[in-house]
Amino acid sequence: MRLRDVSEAELLALVFPVYAGTGSPAWGSVAVGPGDDAAVVGAPGGSVVATTDTMVRGRDWRDEWSSAHEVGVKVATQNLADIAAMGAEPTALLVALVADPELEVEWAVDLARGIASVASQAGAPVVGGDLSSGPPGVVVVSVTALGDLRGRAPVLRSGARVGDVVAVCGSLGLSGGGLVLHERGETDPDHVAADAGAVASVELGERALAVRALMRHHRAPVAPWRSGPVAADAGAHALVDVSDGLVTDVGRVATASGVSVDLDGAVLRARYAAGPLTLTLGAEEALHQVLSGGEEHALVGTFADAASLPADDDEPWRVVGRVVAAGPEGPRVTLDGVVPDARGWDHFAR
Repeated sequence: MRLRDVSEAELLALVFPVYAGTGSPAWGSVAVGPGDDAAVVGAPGGSVVATTDTMVRGRDWRDEWSSAHEVGVKVATQNLADIAAMGAEPTALLVALVADPELEVEWAVDLARGIASVASQAGAPVVGGDLSSGPPGVVVVSVTALGDLRGRAPVLRSGARVGDVVAVCGSLGLSGGGLVLHERGETDPDHVAADAGAVASVELGERALAVRALMRHHRAPVAPWRSGPVAADAGAHALVDVSDGLVTDVGRVATASGVSVDLDGAVLRARYAAGPLTLTLGAEEALHQVLSGGEEHALVGTFADAASLPADDDEPWRVVGRVVAAGPEGPRVTLDGVVPDARGWDHFAR
């Protein structure tokens, strides 16, 4: 059954029960949820943090790689990472879908399941959205996330100070590495297992397990969104999430703060490039992905010193560099003192 075979009301009748399972917000309240002209979401902290991310079929995902559920996970995760990077806690999500009427109804419902799975984990219920038809082949998914600072000051990109340590919470390069493998036409172990009707991974070799980990992370990344408020409470001077690449996003912090950042190559190679990335792509490309791979959604923060890092064994922060004074060339990011060839993602420039 396709979207052209149902009305908007009939599609919403399938989707609303999925979103109803996302529950109540972990912080705040929803006075009016889906079904009215607009939702009413409480902001007990006195401020609302808002962000939006959009994904377009053929640009941000490919149907031959990603399921609708994975697209839902990815677009929700992107938004939650942005909320976390402000030091805020998520309170609600809004979802908009523009789709060719030939799209399968089950695809739209499975998209909702993916978004709902992340929303329920984050304590950010889906409270509304929009539906629209689109031209042939077009599918666009947009999610708006709302958050609350709970009385905190927002942690901005402009707060880095000379002498700060730069630390990462989460992974680096896995999504970019997975994209490279997909583009190369590498066999996806998950698809092979599905075709064979198998679910066990014990038969996969070490490299196949690494390939699977990278491809999965690209299709459905995991972000440490709970660590944003924790970092804010620990006194983070600046925060950003890695959406377009480590060098690119840290460069935004450097520019906003009027400083430079020097990254530690030895730490990045040992902590992040080693393992699945090097096993599947080789050491050189592995480091390149650590520096430039996007859609990772790890958090990067600057702190007064290593002793100021949040103590969290589940989502640890690791020092990967230092904030230094900008030279005559202005703010920039270096790797062991040298500007790396690590251009991140840009939607328009090539």
